[in-house]
Amino acid sequence: MKRQHLKQIINRFLPIFILFLLTCVYSFSQELYYPDKDKVWEQKQPEELGLNNSKIEEAVEFAKTNEYSGAKDLRIAILESFGYEPYIEIVGPTKKRGGPAGVILKDGYLVAQWGDVNRVDMTFSVTKSYLSTVAGLAIDAGLITNVNDKVKDYVWEGTFEGKHNSKITWDHLLTQSSDWSGSLFGMPDWADRPPREGGIDDWKNRELMEPGTVFEYNDVRVNLLAYSLLQVWRRSLPEVLKEKIMDPIGASTTWRWYGYETSWVDVDGYQIQSVSGGGHSGGGVFISALDHARFGLLFLGNGKWKNKQLISEDWVKQVQHPSKANESYGYMWWLNRGGRSIDGVPKTVYSAAGFGGNYIIVDQEHNLVIVTRWLDPSKFAELLKMVLVSLE
Repeated sequence: MKRQHLKQIINRFLPIFILFLLTCVYSFSQELYYPDKDKVWEQKQPEELGLNNSKIEEAVEFAKTNEYSGAKDLRIAILESFGYEPYIEIVGPTKKRGGPAGVILKDGYLVAQWGDVNRVDMTFSVTKSYLSTVAGLAIDAGLITNVNDKVKDYVWEGTFEGKHNSKITWDHLLTQSSDWSGSLFGMPDWADRPPREGGIDDWKNRELMEPGTVFEYNDVRVNLLAYSLLQVWRRSLPEVLKEKIMDPIGASTTWRWYGYETSWVDVDGYQIQSVSGGGHSGGGVFISALDHARFGLLFLGNGKWKNKQLISEDWVKQVQHPSKANESYGYMWWLNRGGRSIDGVPKTVYSAAGFGGNYIIVDQEHNLVIVTRWLDPSKFAELLKMVLVSLE
């Protein structure tokens, strides 16, 4: 009787035990690998991690042969693309670019790379995702109580005065829906990417939109966010990013974050440069593909690096939330939703994107990070699909 009873117990609990073991194995297999600083990033063959080798090779070759067509002298590329703007002027550093480069990570391991992945290049509006991160750190630190707080309650020196500007919240700045009106460092808001129709008088006297209702990509207002965060942190934003994020993830010492020659600000008696959130007037983040990959891996891991939570998981989720003014845009990360959604690509995929085909793509569903430098922007979706097809 005892033996029969024991058999019944085993038969009852064995399936549960097996399921538990399988769950543990699956969870272990999904753990991310994080590279140590100053050590070679561990590589694995794509097939070791469930990717098709030949299809990954095809994707790499595609990225190498579909280079951004703009001039390698980025001063020329900027003026050719934005020369229609009134008062366009390069007031921040620029640098001649390299050729196509990038990496593909699966579960944190390096499964493919191409070009010079250590070369430091301008990254243009990918900078915005780094800027958003500094905002998230301010929230985590309690320096900003809530993203829906009005910015005027933190930055009270007149920048947000007036019936319209006083309504603007941190959320509006992060989603590029503030329609802030004014000039910053000698740059009027209306002169950045104005409509192709009309002229200066029309742009100056345009109807102001209620904050939070209309999305408008505008670097003056992004730089306003950087300036406002400088007022909150009371220290250089590159210093904050270095201390809180880049050093802990083992980034190199080669990355830089610049502002303009006109954007020096007095903070408690010290001259500190307010950095820019892009590069179309020069400046922004200058960085290598491998350091981009570390940053992308941090977000793939929901803000955790190894066993340390560097930025809250709540913030990582928040940046992926579609904004009211533009379903395709979160907190300075582009989402695979709305008008920019790509068929066949998970809705959960999101990316940092910059002029000239610079991208950091995060795919949490498949544990992937893809970094591209100087890819023809029209080939972005095709490259992403090629990588995803390698999983089939």
